[in-house]
Amino acid sequence: MQTPAPPAPDSALTRLAPTVGLTGPQQALMDEVLAFCRAHTADAHALFVIEGDAGTGKSLLLNTLFTAIQHAARGRDAGDPLHGTHNALLVNHPEMIKLYRNISGSQPCLRKKDFERPTTFINQMADSGQRADIVLVDEAHLLLTRSDPYNRFRQDNQLAEIIRHARIVVIVFDARQVLKFKSLWTDERLRALVAGYPVVIRRLDQQFRMHAHADVMEWIRALRDGHLRALPAPQPFDLRIYDDAQDLYEAICQRNAQYGLCRMLATYDYPYTLNGHDHFITEGRFHLRWDRAMPQARLPWAERPDTIDEVGSVYTIQGFDLNYAGVILGPSVTYDPATDRIVIDPTRYEDRAAFTGRDGVENPPVVMARIILNSINVLMTRGVRGLYIYASDPRLHARLNALWNARQAAPAAPQGVSPSRQGA
Repeated sequence: MQTPAPPAPDSALTRLAPTVGLTGPQQALMDEVLAFCRAHTADAHALFVIEGDAGTGKSLLLNTLFTAIQHAARGRDAGDPLHGTHNALLVNHPEMIKLYRNISGSQPCLRKKDFERPTTFINQMADSGQRADIVLVDEAHLLLTRSDPYNRFRQDNQLAEIIRHARIVVIVFDARQVLKFKSLWTDERLRALVAGYPVVIRRLDQQFRMHAHADVMEWIRALRDGHLRALPAPQPFDLRIYDDAQDLYEAICQRNAQYGLCRMLATYDYPYTLNGHDHFITEGRFHLRWDRAMPQARLPWAERPDTIDEVGSVYTIQGFDLNYAGVILGPSVTYDPATDRIVIDPTRYEDRAAFTGRDGVENPPVVMARIILNSINVLMTRGVRGLYIYASDPRLHARLNALWNARQAAPAAPQGVSPSRQGA
């Protein structure tokens, strides 16, 4: 019997804690990875790849798996192949590493030092000449695919270096969450890199984050690929289009008062620099500052109560759940009425760092557009209960509002008929 989907989050700690029950398929996959690790502890190299879209439970599975590995590594069963192994969980996202380290305080078998940034791990292993036994990598699509001296990585590919410094590597990966040229992963590039090693690739498909019918997920996936479809019929998941960004923000504030963990997010289309000053997003009556850089804060951005008065970026929110997400699609997200498609204008995208390192890349404008669409995918898959959208571009704004008005004018689904099956 399958465990029901987890409830809407009260905090990221409760969502990712290894005490959260896994579904039957997740548990079976974890058991498979544990067996894989035990079978390959004496091998030179072996890889296990877990793929899946945003919200399919990859991070929960990875943290539960790592807790089980460390329990065996630090346990008393000397006959277990995992006993005494030296292991680590790596994550490139500074907000996520805060979360993992906070969770570790509640688990006797975990230490804060078990969780590290990839570059730090690679440099430590290179300096010491040591090799880890098992390394797990969350958000492996954020690993660098080229040298980045600014971030103290001077080799060519972080995953290749992690493999070199570990016997067993387990990664979770989603090519639809790649956000920078210097982390330019595709499914094909990943398969080419791991070819030649003992490797198992598995995929998680069930959506756990968004308590939505399949038609909502299909609508979001279509939008991330530039297509606009009719809005799904009303259902428990609250999907809305707003004509006014301030109205959207006020609705998010109301939901936050009800449920907590509701935040404003925006595409990186508004100026922001790390100069110690506040930077604001303005859309008509709406005027709110970007999230403040607070690396010293103990809690991740999404968990801090004061951030209801800020707008989060893709870098702030990637990997986290919200109850309701209010998403502003900024000026880079435009619309062509002739094709009825979203058109990306990379010249309006303010995250210029995302576009550095283009040398050697075929057709950079296409890759730029894909990076921006990937960022939209990340933003629009944060909400557990609902997603509210406002578009800045006048033509896209009008088209989305027309879709909203058409949905509002449509007859309600008959009593007892699931909206996802209406018209099937």
